[in-house]
Amino acid sequence: QVQLVESGGDLVQAGGSLRLSCTASGSAFRASAIGWYRQAPGKERELVASISRLGTTNYADSVKGRFTISRDNAKTTVYLQMNSLKPEDTAVYYCNLGGYYSDGAYRGGNYWGQGTQVTVSS
Repeated sequence: QVQLVESGGDLVQAGGSLRLSCTASGSAFRASAIGWYRQAPGKERELVASISRLGTTNYADSVKGRFTISRDNAKTTVYLQMNSLKPEDTAVYYCNLGGYYSDGAYRGGNYWGQGTQVTVSS
């Protein structure tokens, strides 16, 4: 059984920064890829960034150059550093334990955290 707990969401002004954390329990963390998703009101959940078990990263075009995903396997934690935040980054952010398809696309798994709210004011 795996549990994921996100933290770090807050209200911030446009141009500001936040760091989200996703801490996992259970032994599957080190062997798994992790994805950060977000869901804004009235919109579908979208993949923002992912990191493989070896540290290879991928980003959505909308956050490339502003967000950085990283992992600390010793702490079973994945981070999402978010800089130059924009009002359109406002959403609930979720982490997910998953893997990759053969074409390299992130494949979401069944384990999700409860989400953390990020609100960016203009």
